[in-house]
Amino acid sequence: MIQEERDRLDRLASIIAKGIEPYPTKAQRSHLVSLFVDEFDQHETNQDEVTLVGRLRLFRKHGGLTFAQLQDESGTVQIAFKRDDLGEDAYKDLHTMVDVADFIEVTGTAFVTKKGENTLGVKAYKLITKATLPLPEKWHGISDKETRFRKRYLDLIMNDDVKERMRARSRIITAIRGLLDGKGFLEVETPTLQPIYGGGFARPFVTHHNSLDADFFLRISDEMYLKRLLVGGFENVYEITKVFRNEGIDKDHNPEFTMFEAQIAYQDYLYGMDIFEEIFEYASLEASGTTQVQHEDVLVELKRPWKRIRLIDAVEEIGGIEASVWDDFANAKEIVSAKLTDKARKELPRIQSAGELMAFAFEELVEEKLIQPTMVYDYPVEVSPLAKKSSDDHRFTERFEAFALGSEIGNNYSELNNPVELEKRFIHEKDKEKAGFDEAHQTDYDYLEAIKHGMPPACGL
Repeated sequence: MIQEERDRLDRLASIIAKGIEPYPTKAQRSHLVSLFVDEFDQHETNQDEVTLVGRLRLFRKHGGLTFAQLQDESGTVQIAFKRDDLGEDAYKDLHTMVDVADFIEVTGTAFVTKKGENTLGVKAYKLITKATLPLPEKWHGISDKETRFRKRYLDLIMNDDVKERMRARSRIITAIRGLLDGKGFLEVETPTLQPIYGGGFARPFVTHHNSLDADFFLRISDEMYLKRLLVGGFENVYEITKVFRNEGIDKDHNPEFTMFEAQIAYQDYLYGMDIFEEIFEYASLEASGTTQVQHEDVLVELKRPWKRIRLIDAVEEIGGIEASVWDDFANAKEIVSAKLTDKARKELPRIQSAGELMAFAFEELVEEKLIQPTMVYDYPVEVSPLAKKSSDDHRFTERFEAFALGSEIGNNYSELNNPVELEKRFIHEKDKEKAGFDEAHQTDYDYLEAIKHGMPPACGL
């Protein structure tokens, strides 16, 4: 325990000894801080009595006058405690009971200081939560990002940018729902615990169901269950949900993250590209009023239309590997190997086909260079077990992935609804698993049975 915590605990004991409740069940408030600030001139003119609540952020004593900053969710405002207004005892108690980080309730009237600062002059105050640990004094000087992420609550207190990012996230999700609901989509919930995991290439988290005495998996995707709803007669469904993938942690991967997924009956991946772009453009406008997003030194433009390029062409134009190379797998492996880092080269032995190699070359040589929003389409069959084959070239499927800032932002395709073909794909995935690919797609016989009853043509996002 640090000394500051001991001192605060001593003050807490003293407060309780005086018969003061330092943790009341509720507080009174007439205005949010932001509303008081917006209407300040009116309050100053009328000398309205205003009651605010929030956390103390700064506390500066100047003889018989103490300035502080009060922060609620909506903003921060300066408040002033005057000995002459509060009385000697209340003013003394202020400095023996209250610390920075405490929550207080203050009632007073608006005035402007000699320095021209809009301020609430406090006539009465009440402690409503005693903080027994101080806030970080030099939070922005902390270089350990892990600490910021582990103690997100402190990051939110000290960093308005982080708080605004969370608000923007909420506005984005609200916008997506509004757009799709307006198009007649139905929002649904699918199982989190699944007997067979599927809908992506990832290792799952495993848990045990005691009553059934059986292992279940936390979902890596909700795709297979959304498609069951198409079999059941729904035509446009979506879900925004948490998924779990038991894999490495880096800038592109987190074991728990939020995924948006939709299934759209009677449409293909070309329609999917259009609505994908529309979702991003619309959500950006609704969340921030612009289609431009500044990320560090890069200005990303989300306005439609985005660049579209076939995967094989992207590997040639950006990765420097000619399209003709893929006709000779052994030769292609040598050419790709020469362009890889030592770490990436170690992955080559598990790759068993030209299609897998092409997709791997794209990931290693192209993906990080796609900064502006880009649609990459027509993925090899070998890495797209749930997508329909292209009618133009059966080496590829009607699948596209979207990229921005060097990272994938969506995986989408015309759904394979032929149960005979899908069963063959599942067998191929099982062969890949035996060859050492531990993220191979699992064989879901229940899903196979479902689509044998008939699933309409569909696009998945």
